[in-house]
Amino acid sequence: MGYKTILTYFKFTREQRTGVFLLFAIIIVLQLVCFFVDFKAVVKNYPEQQKWLSLQSQIDSMKTDNSKAFPKIYPFNPNFITDYKGYKLGMSVEEIDRLLSFRKENKYVNSPKEFQNVTKISDSLLNAIAPYFKFPDWVNNKKEFKAYKNYSNQAFAKKEKIVLIDINQATQEDLMKIYGIGEAISLRILKQKESLGFFVSMEQMKDVWGLSPEVIENLNTHFKISVLPNFKKIDINNASLKELSQFCYFRYTLAKEIVTYRSMIGDIKNVEDLTKIKGFPVDKANIIGLYLDF
Repeated sequence: MGYKTILTYFKFTREQRTGVFLLFAIIIVLQLVCFFVDFKAVVKNYPEQQKWLSLQSQIDSMKTDNSKAFPKIYPFNPNFITDYKGYKLGMSVEEIDRLLSFRKENKYVNSPKEFQNVTKISDSLLNAIAPYFKFPDWVNNKKEFKAYKNYSNQAFAKKEKIVLIDINQATQEDLMKIYGIGEAISLRILKQKESLGFFVSMEQMKDVWGLSPEVIENLNTHFKISVLPNFKKIDINNASLKELSQFCYFRYTLAKEIVTYRSMIGDIKNVEDLTKIKGFPVDKANIIGLYLDF
């Protein structure tokens, strides 16, 4: 490519030279505008906004205080505190373990002082959570019961004789005469009897939720099993899985194990055979056996 050929690219007409000049002029003007003109948005300050901003630090501090505040507590029975509940209340692992070990012995705490003696919690924590303790009604009325224990007429007290009633014939009114049994627990006992058909032993009172050892002792002094009732027993060797699972001492899992045992070993001859089955409640074997036909 020759020199003359290159020069042809740089030859402009009058109009083209004018256009190039104007383009450069516009570029220079824009550069000067960008350099000298402040394009930041104008922020208007409002009095109300300034007032709220001044309170922001106080709001932040209040949020911090609320996050550290003691969690809201609802009334509860301290005998049934779980690991999580104890943690939320501020109890240490050792304090929770002491309560759980105490409860494994089938013992109950009946006052805030007993709770502290068992768990060894501090006075400050006890004062914080004790107002939320909710004990059963029979615990709260225990002192009143003791106040009426001594009769003014001792001769009459000695002559008083307790008439034992068959627990299977007892009505709700009969049960509610026992100290420590209210409407809810009496209905629970009757519902348990209905699910079984009949009670066959006073030991079954231990299976009713909410009955303390003291109340069970009172029941044993007023009620008994006079005669084993005549009712249709469960044919353990021929009953279906559904029939077995409806029996309150078996449920579905154990009923399935019983059916499997029958199919593999053969007929179940006695309660001792049942105790060989996985999951069978051995401690209730004698009671369960009275409901079964082998």
